[in-house]
Amino acid sequence: MRHVILATAAVLALGTLAACNPAPAAPAGPTAEEVNASIAKAVADARAEDAIAATAAHAEPGPPVYFVNITDGDTVTGPIRIVFGVYGKGVAPKDVNVADTGHHHLLIDTELSAEEMGFAIPNDAQHMHFGGGQTEVTLPGLPAGQHTLQLVFGDMKHEQMKPPMLSKKITITVK
Repeated sequence: MRHVILATAAVLALGTLAACNPAPAAPAGPTAEEVNASIAKAVADARAEDAIAATAAHAEPGPPVYFVNITDGDTVTGPIRIVFGVYGKGVAPKDVNVADTGHHHLLIDTELSAEEMGFAIPNDAQHMHFGGGQTEVTLPGLPAGQHTLQLVFGDMKHEQMKPPMLSKKITITVK
């Protein structure tokens, strides 16, 4: 969001500067290339600031994929809201081919075998896909008892990132 605000501010500032100089001998204003370069610089600066802030907030980055709002050993009641996090990658829907992006998969009471690690992540009740780029889910019907949860970050084709990006497997108790 901040990127959009900064880019919009850059465009408005350049437009205002051009409009404030009515002298006929002066250039008509910035070229499209200059405006695009200014916007690109503003976005790059904002991204750099975000990266610095994210690093400062987390001295040790931990696993590349993680649960934001639950931890190993938590006791919860349904419906269970689970928020996903990822370090160093962007989140994008499936079939979007953008560098350094992927999407989340939630494993419930299962894990990927060594063989499964080489293929697309299955899609069933124990292997939930979030190919729309979702960063959270609410599970209304997880039965009472202990359950294991693990996040896997996959690429645009639901395959493991190279190298694989998995969260620590956690155990929660549902009351």
